[in-house]
Amino acid sequence: MRFHSLIFPFCVWLATCQLTQAQKSSGTNSKLKSQAIQDIQAKHDAYKKIALQIWGYAEVGYKEKESSALLQKTLADNGFKVEAGVAEIPTAFVATYGSGKPVIGILAEFDALPGLAQDSVPEKKPIAGKNAGHGCGHHLFGTASVATGIELKQLIEQKKFTGTIKVFGTPAEEGGSGKVYMVRAGLFTDVDAVIHWHPGAANAVSMGSSLSNISAKFRFTGLSAHAAASPERGRSALDGVEAMDNMVNMMREHIPSATRIHYVITSGGKAPNVVPDFAEVYYYVRHPNREVVREVFERVVKAANGAAMGTETKVEYEITGGVYEMLNNNVLADVMYKNLNTVGGVAYTAKEVEFAKKLQTSFTYTVPPVDQAAKVEPLTEDKEGMGGSTDVADVSWTVPTIGLSTATWVPGTPAHSWQAVACGGTDIGAKGMIVAAKTMALTAIDLFTTPALLQKAKDEFAKARGSNFQYTPLVGNRKPALNYRD
Repeated sequence: MRFHSLIFPFCVWLATCQLTQAQKSSGTNSKLKSQAIQDIQAKHDAYKKIALQIWGYAEVGYKEKESSALLQKTLADNGFKVEAGVAEIPTAFVATYGSGKPVIGILAEFDALPGLAQDSVPEKKPIAGKNAGHGCGHHLFGTASVATGIELKQLIEQKKFTGTIKVFGTPAEEGGSGKVYMVRAGLFTDVDAVIHWHPGAANAVSMGSSLSNISAKFRFTGLSAHAAASPERGRSALDGVEAMDNMVNMMREHIPSATRIHYVITSGGKAPNVVPDFAEVYYYVRHPNREVVREVFERVVKAANGAAMGTETKVEYEITGGVYEMLNNNVLADVMYKNLNTVGGVAYTAKEVEFAKKLQTSFTYTVPPVDQAAKVEPLTEDKEGMGGSTDVADVSWTVPTIGLSTATWVPGTPAHSWQAVACGGTDIGAKGMIVAAKTMALTAIDLFTTPALLQKAKDEFAKARGSNFQYTPLVGNRKPALNYRD
């Protein structure tokens, strides 16, 4: 009885101390978060200017020379040590500030999409002389991530907390799998958690999985000849491509229903009266499970080989990209969701409402109300895989990872559209970008100041990944496909 009588007061004292410490931590975090929100908002115009510069550059994957340089300079000017050209990628970089644990990583993308040059107006108006456009909003993505990194650096510098912040400049997300090579190079080995975001048409924490993906270019070679005078002497490389496409299309009936296969013929000859001796087709194979992707892709390869045999041509293929499906983390999602609700959504001015409603008339489907941009969507988890693929997924199998989307586009706007490009060149896009920067900064503050929270996220990550997991990139051992956009 005496032992129990001594231990009970001790337990009460310990619990009181822990509660007091938690209350102090909560109060301190609240002040830090208020400061972060104010700091980032105060730099709205400066960050908007950077984002619009990158919007104007509109450089495609692995060719983002000016975009990457601008973000690197911004970070270096703010006290970061920048290592450029990492993972054998000229436009990839890692910017670091601070020392010791924890190490929190922020992902920054900046590549554009070909064929989407568009002015910042609510009707379709391609920009003369330009090809690419930021149809996925990566100009906003990279800028917000840099803004987050700079704010966290300032808090570390002011000794509000200790640790290391790393901003990863990650090129060629659009089909180039830039982050895969960075993961393979071990750049995330010492990182405790990674935070990212993506432009979108709503404000939500990302708890959907994604589609694993292998992309490849199949190149057929044949024999050229006069298509009318001596066609028997020719062997059409284009016939090889078309035969392959036909076989793959018939194969769709006999693959798992969640599989997605799509392709474009990137080269099919130069003149109808010349039997083409070269043709190329660019394929994507996707599925919620990477092992199914591997299996289906091998069947696509067999179709290519069969097409070459049947048309008496030759075929070679090059895997240009390959990514995993996303591994979710509920602990980090809950933290980010609370912070997104603290920040709130995007409020439009009267002029922006007018822009949004005019833009929405270009859609052929029912769209959400414009004021949906001001709301935060409920936190839900989708384990089946969403419609797209991302190389963030490979990071998520390497370190606990969480992301969100914000309303940088008018509600109802699809990604990879001229409407998304148009929104990204306006203050609507910039406002959503600032919401993302604030939310990521607040989430990182929680991770820097609450070791138990970070450990809980790591424990969930380890359990979800499994003790026997070994990372094997879908791109194999190949070097980065720096010319995949050529």
